Amino acid sequence: MRLRSIFFCLAALLVGGLATAGDKNDAASTKVPRTADGHPDLAGIWAYAIDLPPVTLKKEINGKVSTVDIDQRAAKPARAPVAGALPFTAAPTYKPELRDKVKDLLDNESKTDEVFYCGKPGVPRIGPPRRIIQLPGEMVFLYEDISGDPYRIIPTDGRAHRKDANPSYYGDSVAHWDGDTLVVDVTNFLENGWFGEGGYFHTDAMHVTERLWRDGENLVWQASVEDPNVLAQPWTMPPRVVSPSEDPLEESPPCREDDGHRLLNSDHHQQR
Repeated sequence: MRLRSIFFCLAALLVGGLATAGDKNDAASTKVPRTADGHPDLAGIWAYAIDLPPVTLKKEINGKVSTVDIDQRAAKPARAPVAGALPFTAAPTYKPELRDKVKDLLDNESKTDEVFYCGKPGVPRIGPPRRIIQLPGEMVFLYEDISGDPYRIIPTDGRAHRKDANPSYYGDSVAHWDGDTLVVDVTNFLENGWFGEGGYFHTDAMHVTERLWRDGENLVWQASVEDPNVLAQPWTMPPRVVSPSEDPLEESPPCREDDGHRLLNSDHHQQR
């Protein structure tokens, strides 16, 4: 995936002075496209950036077996620090008594992962949206997913969470602007499903915070997860830098699971 980290510091040279850190930030912020209300314009079509498990290629030559893992994620880890990103770790930390459960779920994911059986990935597992429609007081996130191409309508007008909303895989979302960053607060989840590919189960107490901002032409998406019932501490995942795309959204084919009963072992199912 194309990743760019662009720093604009030439503006200060044009006025014959040495730019301060604040001057650099101001210069960079002028490059962000903005809507009529002054907020960064996040609207557009973005590259399909869902996590995919690595592919393992095995070959045997003269009785010697070798394996090569191929990273097939669309959103690669950034090669340089991402401006605006929060400190993160590669994986969440579960309470000690629950870590064996996480390992067991992962080891047997072809049987335990609902997504393999056409289940919905939910938030934040589904990742950044494929398309954003930005309206005054409202954001619309559109996704492509075999489980049914979900959408999310997210108020940005300062309203509180709905008190009568039914729990769901994608939760109830409200958002606000923190400077040039859109902060999406998500609550009211079902207990079903995982919030990450590694057997990361959760409870209905899960609370997710998504942050989205522009880095030049790219969109940056980063999510944090809290669940005091199972996590030893809140987890902030690595940011994903997503490039703009010209590929239109297409309707996903119906998900009809017909593999589960054919499985002979617990090898990784490569469902996503």
